[in-house]
Amino acid sequence: MRGGRGAGSSILRGPETATGERERGSVGAGSRIASELWRALRPHQWAKNLLVFVPLLLTPARLGDLDRWMAVVWAFVAWSAVASLGYLANDWLDREADRGDPAKRDRPFASGALPPRVGLLAAGLLAGVGLLGALPFTPPEFTLCLVIYLVTTLAYSLGLKRVAILDVLMLAGLYTLRVVAGGAAAGITVTDWLLAFSLFLFLGLAFVKRYAELRRMGGVAPGEDRLPARGYRIADAPLIRAFGAASSYLSVLVLCLYIHNAALSGQHPRWWLLWGEVPLLLYWVSRIWLIAERGELGGDPVAFAIRDRASLLSGVLVAAVAVAAIGA
Repeated sequence: MRGGRGAGSSILRGPETATGERERGSVGAGSRIASELWRALRPHQWAKNLLVFVPLLLTPARLGDLDRWMAVVWAFVAWSAVASLGYLANDWLDREADRGDPAKRDRPFASGALPPRVGLLAAGLLAGVGLLGALPFTPPEFTLCLVIYLVTTLAYSLGLKRVAILDVLMLAGLYTLRVVAGGAAAGITVTDWLLAFSLFLFLGLAFVKRYAELRRMGGVAPGEDRLPARGYRIADAPLIRAFGAASSYLSVLVLCLYIHNAALSGQHPRWWLLWGEVPLLLYWVSRIWLIAERGELGGDPVAFAIRDRASLLSGVLVAAVAVAAIGA
C-alpha cells in the first residue's frame, strides 16, 4: 500500500514538476537573453558620450546654469540610446565577419546567443528613446546632430567601414560630432580650436584602433592577408601607424597654438598654466601608441583608457589644469 501511495503521489506530482522545470527553464533563457542584449548595447561605450559635456565644462560662465545642465544630461541619455542602436545594427551586419575574428566571435549576434527579433525590438525602443525623447528637452540643433550621427553610423555599418581611410575619417567625425552636439544642447558655440583639436585627436585614436586590429590579426592568423570586413591589408600596418602618430601629435600642436593665442588675447586669467597640459597629452598619446605597438591595446583605445589607471590619472590632471587656467 505504501508503495502504491508513493506511486500515485509521484504520478500526481509529475506534471507539476515538469511544468515548474519548464517555467524555470523559460526564466533562465529569458535572463540569458536579457544579459546578452545588455552586452550587445555595449554600455561601457557610453563613456564616449561624455564628450557632450565638454563645451559646457569649458565655459565657466555657464557652469551654474541648471537648465543647460539638464539639457546636456538628457543629450547624454539620448546619444547613448542612439549609439547602442548603432552598435546593434553594426553587430548584426558584421556577424559573419565577427565569427572569424578571435576578439569578436563571442559577440551576441555572432555567437547566436541573441535572437534577431529581440535585437530588432530593442532597436525600435532605442530609436524612440533617443530621437523622440530628445525633442522636448533639447534644442532642434541637437536633434539634427543626433539624426546626422544615426544616418552616418548606419552608412558606416552598411558598407563605408570597408573603405580604407574613409572609415577612420568617419570615426573621427563621429567623435567630434558628439562635442558639437553637446554645444548645441547647451546653447554654446564650439570654437574652431576645439573642433581642430578634436578632429586630430580622434583621428589618431581611430588609426590606433585599426592598427591594433591589424597587429592582432597578423599575430593570430599569419596566413591572412586582409582585415575581415575592412579595407586594409596586414601589410598596411606601418603606414597606418605613421598616419595615426602624425594625427595624434598634430592635436598637441593645435593645443600649443591655442595656448599661444590665449596668451595674445588675454582670454584666460592664468593662460600660462595651460602649458601643463602639453606634456600630459604628449605622454598619453605616446603611451597609447607604445601599448598598441606592443600588441597590448586590445582594439578600442577609449575602452582601454577607461580601464587604464595611467590614462585616468592623466585625464584628471588635464581637467585640474584646465580648471586652474580658465576658472575665474
